[in-house]
Amino acid sequence: MLLVIDVGNSNIAAGVYQDSELLVHWRFSTDRSKTADEYGILLTSMFGYSHVGMDEITDVIISTVVPPLLVPLTRMCERYFEIVPMIVGPGLKSGLQLRYENPREVGADRIVNAVAAYEKYRDKGPMIIVDFGTATTFCALLPTGEYLGGAIAPGIGISTEALFQKAAKLPRIELITPGTVICRNTVKAMQAGVIYGFVGQMDGIVSRMMAELGGKAFVIATGGFANTIAAESKLINVVEPFLTLDGLRILHERNSK
Repeated sequence: MLLVIDVGNSNIAAGVYQDSELLVHWRFSTDRSKTADEYGILLTSMFGYSHVGMDEITDVIISTVVPPLLVPLTRMCERYFEIVPMIVGPGLKSGLQLRYENPREVGADRIVNAVAAYEKYRDKGPMIIVDFGTATTFCALLPTGEYLGGAIAPGIGISTEALFQKAAKLPRIELITPGTVICRNTVKAMQAGVIYGFVGQMDGIVSRMMAELGGKAFVIATGGFANTIAAESKLINVVEPFLTLDGLRILHERNSK
C-alpha cells in the first residue's frame, strides 16, 4: 500500500492507496515546530482509528511547499515505517512539459494537481485547475501535457482572517453562502463580500485564462473551499477533492517502475 502526504501551508493531507483506490484519508494542521516523533505519533493514532495497519504500508511519497518540514517528515517515515520516502521535486518524471521561465519555481502542489488533471481530463481539451488553499492558484494545462503557468491570489481563509484582524469591529465568521448580496447584518454582509467576492475573482481570472487559451477550457476545482465556490460559479465543470492525493499516487507509479 502507498502512503501519500501533501504538505500545504495550512494543512497536511494524507491518504493510503491500494492500487488506484483511496482507502482512507486524513487532514491535520501544518505545524512547523513539530518533530519527526510528534508527526509519527500523530499518524500512528490516525492509523489506529482506521482499518489500515501501518505495517501494510510499503511505499511513501511526499510533496511539500513548506521546506522546513521535509526533514522531520522524512525521518518520521524512516523511523515509523522503515521506508525512505519519494520526494516530489526536480528529477521526478511528471509526464508534463513545464513552460515556466524557471520550472523550479513551480510549487510541488501545482505540479501534482496538474499531473492528476492531465491523467483524468486531457480528453476534454485545455484545462484550468483552481486550487482553493492557503493561496488560490490558477493553472493552465494543454491536452498535450504542456503546463503553461497561471495566477496566484490570496486564499479565502487568510483574506477573511486579515479582515478580522485589521478591522476592529468585524468578527470572525463562518464561511457559508448568505443567499443575498444586500445583507441586513454584519455577519451576513461579510459572508456575502467574501464568498461572492471570491466567486467574482475566480470567474474573472478563469474567463481571462479561457480567452488566452482560445475561448474554452475545462475547469477543475480542488481545495477546502472548492465546493462552496463551485455552488455559486457557472464556470467550474468538476470538483475533485482528492486531486492532489491522486496526483501523488500517479507520480509514484511513474517513478517507481
